[in-house]
Amino acid sequence: MTRHGYEGGRLDLPFVGIATFGKRPYEPDWAALDADVAILGAPYDSGTQWRAGARFGPRGVREASTLFSFGHAGAYDHEDDVVYLPGDVNIVDIGDADIIHTDTVQSHANIETGVRAILDAGALPVVIGGDHSINIPCIRAFDGQGAIHVLQIDAHLDFVDERHGVRHGHGNPMRRALERDYVTGMTQVGIRNVSSTAREGYDDARAMGSDIISVRQAREMGTSGVLGHVPDGARLYVTIDIDAFCPSIAPGTGTPSHGGFLYYEVLELLQAAAQRHDIVGIDLVEVAPDYDRSGSTSILAAQILLNFLGFIFHARAEREA
Repeated sequence: MTRHGYEGGRLDLPFVGIATFGKRPYEPDWAALDADVAILGAPYDSGTQWRAGARFGPRGVREASTLFSFGHAGAYDHEDDVVYLPGDVNIVDIGDADIIHTDTVQSHANIETGVRAILDAGALPVVIGGDHSINIPCIRAFDGQGAIHVLQIDAHLDFVDERHGVRHGHGNPMRRALERDYVTGMTQVGIRNVSSTAREGYDDARAMGSDIISVRQAREMGTSGVLGHVPDGARLYVTIDIDAFCPSIAPGTGTPSHGGFLYYEVLELLQAAAQRHDIVGIDLVEVAPDYDRSGSTSILAAQILLNFLGFIFHARAEREA
C-alpha cells in the first residue's frame, strides 16, 4: 500500500512536510556538515528596545520559503537568461541555535558556535534572526577567517556604544563589529529619518571606518556608486535588516521606518555585490511575522535570500570558468 496519492511519486507540495528553508535537507549533526550553504536560525529577540516578535522570524521565513520549493533543478530567470541555484549547489538547513530566554551571553555564544561550525565545514553561513543583536556573534565567529568588510542594509545605524547599560542589544551590533580588528571597514546603506543613534554615534562610525548612505543618497548615486564605497577585492559580509525596506511592502518588523527601499533596489544591489565581491557570510534579521498577517514580509525575506544565493553561486561559477 502506497502512502502517496500520485502515481508519479511524491509531489512534496509547499504546504506538506517539515518547513526547512526552501525545503532543503535538514542536517542536525553540525560536526558532519558537508554543504555549500548552511542555514542557521537565530530566534533571539531579547535585544529589542521596543516591539519584540523577531524570535519567530526564522520559523516565518522558513515557512514562506517553501513557496519557492518546486523542485531543486534551479530557477530560470528570463531577464538574465540564467538558471540560478541549479542542483549542484548544496544547501542544507542545520536548524536553530539553542536560545536561553533572557540570557544574551549564552544565547549569543550558541549562535556563534553554529556559525563557526558552518565556517569550519567550508560552507557559506546564512543566519536568519532574530533581532539585529544576533549579528554580534555572527561577526565574532569570523575571528581567524581573514579580513572582512561589512555591508549593512538597514534603516538604522545600530552604532550605539551603550544604552541603559546594554552593549549587546539590537542597537549595538555595527559598533561591536568595527571594534574587531578583522573588520576593516563598513558600508551602511539605507540609514534614514530619525535614527536611534545620536549624532556622536555617526561621528564615531565615520571615524572608525564606516561610510553612511541614506536611501535618497543611494538612489541618487545608483548601485555602482554605492558599491564604490566598498574597497576593490574586499571579502564581504552582508547583514540585511528587513526594516531597510519600506513598510508598505515589509510591515512585519519591530521598528518600521517609512521611506525605505523597494524590492528591486535591494535586489540589484545584492546582485552587483555578488558579481564584484566574495560574499563570505549573510544574516537577515528583524522579521517579526505577527505584525504582518498577510505573510508578505516573510515571503520578501525568503525571496531576497534565495535570489542572493543564486547571484552568489552564479558569480562564483563565472569566476571559476
